[in-house]
Amino acid sequence: MIEWRQLSVGMRPVPEPVATPVIWSAAFAGALLLVAVLNSLGGHGRPTLALIALSLFAAVLGLCARFVAAPGTAVLCWLFLNGFAIPPAGVLTWAGGRDGTWLACLLGATVVGTACARVVNARAGYRRITPRDHG
Repeated sequence: MIEWRQLSVGMRPVPEPVATPVIWSAAFAGALLLVAVLNSLGGHGRPTLALIALSLFAAVLGLCARFVAAPGTAVLCWLFLNGFAIPPAGVLTWAGGRDGTWLACLLGATVVGTACARVVNARAGYRRITPRDHG
């Protein structure tokens, strides 16, 4: 009679989040590239499109980041949104309601991405240590 056994024996650790400076470097480079691509495709002066794209990018970065990286990630994405996605290009401005909303949106996207990753990792870790019924 053949008896099936799992090849991986032992507990696998929950993945560690990426270091905050690495996340911020990726946010800087990625936001710069994303805004440049959007501007070259005719998106300059369309901040809603850029905000959506940068929010999705921030959420993806949040999937592999720690919660403490969220504010810096949001600010870096906002800097490129404000400085290069809206006219006049290269000039940082502050319009209280608009920019506050943009920062909140980017911060929320990053936090949601990080929270989703933590929940998925916690559930996977719980499943690894919970005994299974083989009956």
